[in-house]
Amino acid sequence: MTPEITDPAVLAIAEEIAADPANASFTKRGVGPLFYAGPQCRIMIVGQAPGRVAEETGIVWNDRSGDRLRDWMGIDRDTFYHSGKLAIVPMDFYFPGTGKSGDLPPRKDFAHKWHPRLLALMPNLEMTILVGAYATRRYLHLPSSASLTEVVRGYKQYLPAYFPLVHPSPRNQMWMKKNPWFAADVLPDLKARVANLLA
Repeated sequence: MTPEITDPAVLAIAEEIAADPANASFTKRGVGPLFYAGPQCRIMIVGQAPGRVAEETGIVWNDRSGDRLRDWMGIDRDTFYHSGKLAIVPMDFYFPGTGKSGDLPPRKDFAHKWHPRLLALMPNLEMTILVGAYATRRYLHLPSSASLTEVVRGYKQYLPAYFPLVHPSPRNQMWMKKNPWFAADVLPDLKARVANLLA
């Protein structure tokens, strides 16, 4: 399972999210918000939204994209889910459904409504890993026209608070081949920073 939330303040927000009328269709089906946050977290991962597998298993990043993200970060599943130092706070905490070309985007107002309240409960955060276009645009205050490739290429200008990444989806394999600098320069730095913060 996604790590069990034990902090009372975070748990109260999780219950509010589940009770929100905007999430009634999920709550009615017995689907709870998929995220993890706590006062001991040092790193926050902001992705798009849970996928179908995540919803079915109740575990965020429980797919090939998650395996690749963990590889990029240089950590194993146990550290990812059970260290208590990694907050997993997607742009939407529910699977938005499937469209013509993959999963639908996260709901526009979801992060605006809930992220600030969770961030206020995580005073020890030192780095936020922004995975994909939706997270980078929101947290780096970028226009929709911003090139994610160029944002990631210039990642050092957003450090140490933010570390932007492309999505680790297998669909981005071609992107990886076209941009060898990512594996050569960006990922070693990411691994080193993650290791330092989790030490």
